[in-house]
Amino acid sequence: MQSTKPYLIRALHEWCADQGFTPYLTVVVDATTRVPREFVKDGQIVLNVGLEATHQLLMGNEEITFQARFGGRSFPVVVPIERVAAIYARENGEGMAFEVTERTVAAATADEENERTLQQEGVPVAVSPVPGLPSGSETPPSPISDRPSGRPFLTRVK
Repeated sequence: MQSTKPYLIRALHEWCADQGFTPYLTVVVDATTRVPREFVKDGQIVLNVGLEATHQLLMGNEEITFQARFGGRSFPVVVPIERVAAIYARENGEGMAFEVTERTVAAATADEENERTLQQEGVPVAVSPVPGLPSGSETPPSPISDRPSGRPFLTRVK
């Protein structure tokens, strides 16, 4: 049976658009996530996925793909659905948080091999963030924070 997560993400994206809100995704970055590394902070990136901010946005059952401008440069973004931690409206913080489970060592090794192949072919790839890498991002803070148990939760900000 397929996960309900991609359907919920698409529904909340559509709800944001209908309300005139800006949908934001919080993504936990790993080797399968293609985003500009300089905007990754603490292993996460917050992406504006509004129709005005994206080009060729496709929200599938396995991944979300689009092109966006980062620091004036166009960049192809690929986010596996399993790496999405939350989708919410920037204006009021309403949305939904999801659990992002850590990947197995075997899967991470396979992803690293795929990443090397893509880099050799000249495809831009983001890998797990480098500790201490400056973010340079002007995106608002994510409403996701860690509880003592380490599980994320969504905080409503008014």
